[in-house]
Amino acid sequence: MKVDQALARKITRDASLSILLYLAPIVLMFTAFYLTGYKPWQGGGGVPFRVPGFLEDVFKNLSSWGLPVIVLVIGVAEFAAGLYENKWNKNERMLDITCFVVPKIIIRPLVTYYSLQLLPQLLPNLKDVFSWVPFWWAFLIIAVADDLTQYWYHRLHHQLPWLWRFHRTHHSAPYMGMAMASRQNIIYTIFFSQTYLTAALTYVGMGYAALFVKVIKSLITTGAHSSIPWDKPFYENKWLSPVGWVMERLISTPATHHAHHADTADDGIGYYKGNFGNMFFIWDIIFGTGIITRKYPSAYGIKHYMEEEWYAQFAWPILKSKKEGSELSAEGPMVGDAIPEPVLEPIILSHELPLIEPIQAELIPARTA
Repeated sequence: MKVDQALARKITRDASLSILLYLAPIVLMFTAFYLTGYKPWQGGGGVPFRVPGFLEDVFKNLSSWGLPVIVLVIGVAEFAAGLYENKWNKNERMLDITCFVVPKIIIRPLVTYYSLQLLPQLLPNLKDVFSWVPFWWAFLIIAVADDLTQYWYHRLHHQLPWLWRFHRTHHSAPYMGMAMASRQNIIYTIFFSQTYLTAALTYVGMGYAALFVKVIKSLITTGAHSSIPWDKPFYENKWLSPVGWVMERLISTPATHHAHHADTADDGIGYYKGNFGNMFFIWDIIFGTGIITRKYPSAYGIKHYMEEEWYAQFAWPILKSKKEGSELSAEGPMVGDAIPEPVLEPIILSHELPLIEPIQAELIPARTA
């Protein structure tokens, strides 16, 4: 499908800037080493910083079983409070539960096992090669590399219509909640998984910092999808307002991320064509793809959602929907994330006027903040 030329130029320009952003933490680290004379790779600079033991234990437990428990507990609280507004029917429940369970019990263990088996074969001389990198520098490098890559992966699935159907499942629900954080098509999940990066970083000696990035990112993204507006006090209390101003530009919050899941962009609050940030919202600030309103949309989901079968949403294109005209059906249309305009029938205004040609549906162009 032909990509809009203006959009293509913007993607190219932003991608070029991204290269500098990827390199920035590394350049800063070596600049700091140069100015201080610190050379940790020579082994004479002391043991790289480690966090206190109790904090390390907390993060290890969160990474293994803690995060799923947090998601379940808050999810139950959301459900008990009626925050799903009776929209969590059987089809949506099956989809959310499948998306939550399958990656954790099948995909992640398999990817981790085979990555740790293959990496010594593919990169035999790189085991622990970067173990000298101090914790906080490793944390910064990994946080930028991981989240900026996911920003682009997410953004392209919205801006390139042929990729949209792999991400559509994440936007189809007419509600927000903890379950949304993991609600993804299986292909989308497989081709972008933190497991690949974590396994590789562990092999080259940076797994300790990767663990902390993974946990903090999971907490932020899970909180941003929650139907509980925990960020609201930062906007309503004057003494918290300065903190809120910085926070909403640095990380994803319910207000900024809920806007991304809105079913319309016509109310000045919803912005599904932007606010792509996962852990960091600052990428949207830098690339001009963000909008901040400190308000929450009144409706979520996709206007043209046909409530396709849970298995089709989870496993398209391996399994397809039986609903005629659906994007996920066999030979289904490539709609994209915009709201399709209806095709109007020919109208004769009078016997003296010619027939008006049908107006073909077009994609609504992306807005810029």
